[in-house]
Order: sequence, then structure tokens, then C-alpha cells
Amino acid sequence: MLSVFSCFSFLAPTPMDTVAAGVTQLRIQRFVNVYFVETGTPGEWVLIDTGLPGSAKTIIAAADKLFYPGSHPEAILLTHGHLDHLGSAKELADHWNVPVIAHPLELPYLTGKAQYPPRDPTVGGSLAFMSRFFPKHLPNLAERVQALNADDPSTPHLMSWRWLHVPGHAPGQLAFFREADRTLLGADAFATCHHDSLPAVLLGLPKISRAGTPFNYDWEASRHSVQLLADLEPKSIGCGHGPVITGPEAAAGLRALADNYPVPDHGRYVSEAARTDASGVEHLPPAPADKLPVQAAAIGAGILLAGAAWFFTGGRRRGRQQPRPPRSKRP
Repeated sequence: MLSVFSCFSFLAPTPMDTVAAGVTQLRIQRFVNVYFVETGTPGEWVLIDTGLPGSAKTIIAAADKLFYPGSHPEAILLTHGHLDHLGSAKELADHWNVPVIAHPLELPYLTGKAQYPPRDPTVGGSLAFMSRFFPKHLPNLAERVQALNADDPSTPHLMSWRWLHVPGHAPGQLAFFREADRTLLGADAFATCHHDSLPAVLLGLPKISRAGTPFNYDWEASRHSVQLLADLEPKSIGCGHGPVITGPEAAAGLRALADNYPVPDHGRYVSEAARTDASGVEHLPPAPADKLPVQAAAIGAGILLAGAAWFFTGGRRRGRQQPRPPRSKRP
């Protein structure tokens, strides 16, 4: 099925980049990332996130190239269930016959029992503008998804990693951190590109910045999540969007974002957050007026009125013109 994401399918081949030892980032259509993470046992690995719908063949081909033909992960770990992370999870889980693991607070949305807090297209920026046209339907993972043990900070199949709960963008969003070499996979708690600028995302320009602006439903929680991750002082960073960032600029850039976290000037969730619980959304603040549909409707109405005016004036007058009488013949 075609979607708004189809317009990016012409972009350059999907690159793979090393985040750290045993951690490889696969960039799909240049603006969404998935990660192959080795468990420490030869030939064993997990997949973190699954990209957009229709990404399964690309991910399988990358896994066959990175490991061996027919390779499959021990499990799929989801940082959260937004469509650009969940998109190919069901197809891949069925193909590989592996479980999908997510935080318990994500399960209502992954199993069709609830919907995420609505996106906010009025918050500003090119991503917010585009969010009006993003699909709302999510694949149902009820037959595959398993809940992460919320009382155990270790990551399934990745014993040298721990997970961190970083809500604000999604209720059960997870980040993953490996203490040994200070490698951080930050999901959409932040981005390694200017995420509000579509050209910057497509060009892959490195910049640690706020992520997911029109999808962030709790700005105080989002700020706290970034501060939590900045305290880890990572040396290597991969996120849901943007290129790999390593070296001193990784920790420095994340600390700068945490110390000066930019909350938008306006938007549905700026003054009041949405509230969620284990069953889904508990409370939503009122939605501000979205001027774009009104403006689009006004433009459309203007075009219709102009067409009607043409038809009932000039168009019909021309249609009613009587044929000229034939010229008289000269004697």
C-alpha cells in the first residue's frame, strides 16, 4: 500500500555504519534507523526496531550480508511502537519466527487496544507539517509481542546492556546503554540530526537535537528523559533518526541539549501533557485549531467558486452565442 513515505523510495542505497563493537546502524530511506546488536555469542544477535512498513526485505538482506545467509535474530526489541519503528515488525517476526519485545506500557498500542496521544501538527516545523499526512493505522502485534520485565533493568539476550525508560515521546519508550564502552541507542528521546527539518534529516547532517516534536505528548517527561541519558556521558550514539555520532561531541552535544532543552512556544501539549496509564491514554488536553485544513478548504472553495463563476458567466455566454446569418451572395 502506498503512503506518504513512498516519496522517499528513490533515495540512495541503504547504508550501514558501525556505532561501536558489535553494533551496526542500518539507515532506511535515509531518515529512519534500525540496529543489529550482537549478543556476545558468535552468530547471535538481536534487531532493535524495524523501520517503516515495507522495510522487511531490506533488513533481511542487510542481516544476510552482515552475518550469513539465512541469519535470524534471537528477538526483535522495539524502542516504541510508532509506525517508523514498528512498521515491519510483524512481517519480520513471522519470517524469522522470533518474539517482539517491548515495554509493558507500549502493549496497549501494539495490540490494537489503544491509540497513542494524537500528533500535534500545530507545533511548528516541517516534520509537524508532514505529520498531518502520516498514516494512523498500526500493525497489530498481539500474536508476537511480549512484555519486557519492568523490574529487571537488564536487556533480554543482551546481558551487557541495560534498558532505560525514557517516556515523553511514547509512554513505554526505551533506550539501551552498554556501560563497558558507553554506547547509547537513544530511540526518539532525541535525534542525531535536526529532526524538525526534513532536508536536514534527508541529508544526514549530524546534530544532536530535539526529536519527534509533533509526537511528543509530555514535554516535561521528554526533557527529563534527555537529562537522564545525558548523565550517562555516552561515547557513541545512535538514535531513531540521524547519523552515528562518536567521540567527545557525543556527550557534549547531549549535555548541551539537556541543559537547554527547547520546548516549543505553542502546541497542544506545551501547557498540559497528555496522561497515559497501563491501559492507554487517560486524559488529553483540548486540541488547538489547525489552520491548515481551513486554509486548504478556503482555497478549494475559492477554486470551485471561480469555476462556477466562469461556467455561469463567460462559459454559458459563449455557449448561448447564436450563429451568424450567412452572408448574402452578390448578384
